[in-house]
Amino acid sequence: MAGPALPAEGERRERRVPAAPQRLGPSQWQRRVFHASQSERAAARRRPMGCSHFTAAGQSPAGASPRSAPATPRRPSGVTSFRTANHLSQWAAAPGGRERPSLWCPRRNSEVAAAMAAGPVRLWVRTEPFLVGALPAPPPARLAPHYLRKAAAYARARADQGCFPRLSWPSWRHLACGKLLLSPDIAWLYFELYRGLRGPSPPLRLRWAEAEAACSSAEELEWERSKLSVDTLQFLLFLYVQQFHNVSLRRSLLGDEWPSPRTKSPCLSEKSGTGNKNWDDQEHLAFVQSHLLDILELLLVPEQLSASSHSSCSSLVSLEAVCALSFLLEGTVSNSGTVRPLHKLALRQPCHGLNGYSKGSRTFSLPKLESWLRSSLTANPLGITVCVSAGKNLVRAQQGGGSTRKAKIACSARVVPEVSPLVMMSHVYKQTVAKSSDTLVGAHVSICRCHDSFIYLLSPLRSVTIEKCRNSTFVLGPVEVSVHVQGCDNVKVIAVCYRLSLSSTKGCTFHTLTPTQPLILSGNQDVSFAPFHTHYPMLEDHMAQVGLATLPNYWDSPMLVCRDSGDTSVFRLLPPSDFYTFVIPFEMEGDTTETPGGLPQEYQEVLKKREQKVQVWQRMVKEAGLSRDQRKQLQAVVEDKFYEWLVQTGNRQQLDSLVPPALGSKQAAG
Repeated sequence: MAGPALPAEGERRERRVPAAPQRLGPSQWQRRVFHASQSERAAARRRPMGCSHFTAAGQSPAGASPRSAPATPRRPSGVTSFRTANHLSQWAAAPGGRERPSLWCPRRNSEVAAAMAAGPVRLWVRTEPFLVGALPAPPPARLAPHYLRKAAAYARARADQGCFPRLSWPSWRHLACGKLLLSPDIAWLYFELYRGLRGPSPPLRLRWAEAEAACSSAEELEWERSKLSVDTLQFLLFLYVQQFHNVSLRRSLLGDEWPSPRTKSPCLSEKSGTGNKNWDDQEHLAFVQSHLLDILELLLVPEQLSASSHSSCSSLVSLEAVCALSFLLEGTVSNSGTVRPLHKLALRQPCHGLNGYSKGSRTFSLPKLESWLRSSLTANPLGITVCVSAGKNLVRAQQGGGSTRKAKIACSARVVPEVSPLVMMSHVYKQTVAKSSDTLVGAHVSICRCHDSFIYLLSPLRSVTIEKCRNSTFVLGPVEVSVHVQGCDNVKVIAVCYRLSLSSTKGCTFHTLTPTQPLILSGNQDVSFAPFHTHYPMLEDHMAQVGLATLPNYWDSPMLVCRDSGDTSVFRLLPPSDFYTFVIPFEMEGDTTETPGGLPQEYQEVLKKREQKVQVWQRMVKEAGLSRDQRKQLQAVVEDKFYEWLVQTGNRQQLDSLVPPALGSKQAAG
């Protein structure tokens, strides 16, 4: 019997960011802040360049009485972005309670006015490198910043051997295994993680999947892998981002590593902080601010580093290094509303005096660049906090079950129409939630604190994080980058995805089709892996959109990553006797009519035996020659037993939640 149809959603908007607070124009700024008498202007011209406007705290310039002295110029909002490093140090050095030295000098009038006319630059940390790029596990000790700087120097020195500016897989394998002492599996894991994040387009992914599936031996597979390469500097930054989950004993003693008001992840209610650092844009910003100098030093050429592998005040940062830094940072010019990568903003003419860019050498002064980055960094207007505070509330497509609790679902697409919107869902309790719309296409989805529910997200997704859920089933459309399950009990996840990882789960079952090995991180118990066993009409079209094929499929070859997950008893392959297919109870348009790729032989045989038993039962009833009353009596007994089974297995709740509400068989989706 056909079920209710899923609603669709309108088209997405173009990518814009909220306008910044209005800044004063150059003429207004000068009149408001630096208005002074003609005598003061003349006195300023006679002073040496860079001299303070005031001689000392509480004193007036020579020849003027304290009462007639002009008021201390007030620092206008946003002017910090246009100070040089020297001016910033002068401002910071003035102790509290004393007069701050003026930063105005007539000789710099044209430079500052031009910068103000262009508008200040707003920079922020990109969400995706931390959200899906940072593996939620402590990195190997040999990926510490000290070793990464050595790896960077090694790669630059061997540019003719496939190390720079593109790092080939054979070169990285040699560097990782021979120099950093990583295992070949871990070396390939990080290489593959980066390619999943910044890898090729969907058609090229499908081509690679076809080539990998055609390999009949390890030698052939290694030959195909040898053709792959990644951007060297961006890959080094990706490896540095893995320090995001490095637990520091010193920071733990100081209280920074443990839950605090700063480290609470934003969620859709005050009591539902997830504790997942990957979904906390405040943590992203704090990490970059704390490690900015190390990050810049990682990108320097060896000649710009001292014997101790550190920078100096005369170090220069190449343009290609700033281009690589766009992997982590992006921004906009005030009031323009268009998002640009970091290197395009840094090359703007008004910013050259602030970040120390030289057109002749095509390099940046490291001290000035660092100062400019720090003064321009701000909260991410495309991040999780915006999604929580000002995101669009999504109406549930199907909901039932008699629950009085209201699920909370928010999306950032309405506030910031980004390429990869954020969708946050929490507190779904004893309900069925189903959605297939443009809002979900390419979205990063967070599902938190959902209990005893069935959730269907039948669109191509960018990533999915499932946290602190129990006794629930999640059916996902194809996921382009990763599915991460954390802190869940007795949940079932059914998905086609590029990568699956799990930590701190108990009694969970994963029906997946994935071209990479599932990652078992720390704290897991009683995990079951099973083949993907369902379909919906648009599934194969959605798989093509994200570049996922039916082969290769490593659902049954999980990888134990963390030390405390080395016990293989934490997982099992689902026995064929416990295997049943799953039916998605919704009507949709499309051409997929069966499970993509089929089922493994042993599971297919079990299903055939069950079908044969049903046929034998039907033949026995037909040949029994029962009267009409006897057939009715038999039918009643079968229905009673079936009802008891529904109640015992919890499937009764799912069927009840699929019944459309009284006012109509369909509900609109947001």
